[in-house]
Amino acid sequence: MSSYQNKLILKNVSKSFESMEILKDITIEVKEGELVSILGPSGSGKSTIFNILTNIIKADSGESSVNGSLSYMYQKDMMVPWKKVIDNIGIPLVFKGNSKKNSRNEVLKHIEEFGLKGFEYKYPSQLSGGMKQRANFLKTYLTSNDIMLLDEPFGALDSITRRKMQRWLMDLTKDMNSTILFITHDIEEAILLSNRIYVISEKPAVIKGEVIVDLPKERNDEIVTSEKFIEIKKEILSLMVN
Repeated sequence: MSSYQNKLILKNVSKSFESMEILKDITIEVKEGELVSILGPSGSGKSTIFNILTNIIKADSGESSVNGSLSYMYQKDMMVPWKKVIDNIGIPLVFKGNSKKNSRNEVLKHIEEFGLKGFEYKYPSQLSGGMKQRANFLKTYLTSNDIMLLDEPFGALDSITRRKMQRWLMDLTKDMNSTILFITHDIEEAILLSNRIYVISEKPAVIKGEVIVDLPKERNDEIVTSEKFIEIKKEILSLMVN
């Protein structure tokens, strides 16, 4: 992918909150069309990286740049309980100045593609955790399908639902030209979904290594027991313990 332009760049970024050092000399690049994961333990500062990229907070030192339009999907579903699913998804379109009717029409174009057919006029309380995250992902996609930041989107789901959602995301992103930066603390999830993985340490977070996921683009459930998958997993584990 070397001929593709960089869509996200963090260069030598450090950040502290009062006396606690969170990020130390973090350098990350994500090229157009890649899905790159940041893999590290919970509480290691992964979300701080996203907050710097979205200008929610400023880095103490280093540079960050975003080459395109950005959207951010949080781990929690962030759905308004009194709005129907179709209107929850359409919130960013209304914020952009679209009417409720036009927003609904735009959402309906993608309802089937995102596996939400038949749920569009339900309320969030009527949806499973997996369905809520599909709706949340569509809302993120409609905010911007250029660059998407996904912050442990399946972290709150049970293991069976989580694997279904991973498979769904792989199928969905095949036909997208979106650039995705994905936060996770799940090693198998990172390998299954990613082109590359940045392994980060406990706080203060440093980059312990970059792992190329040299697996076929078409990945099924059986790939997790393949020799290559296990080899990549061992490489990641060795970075995490050293």
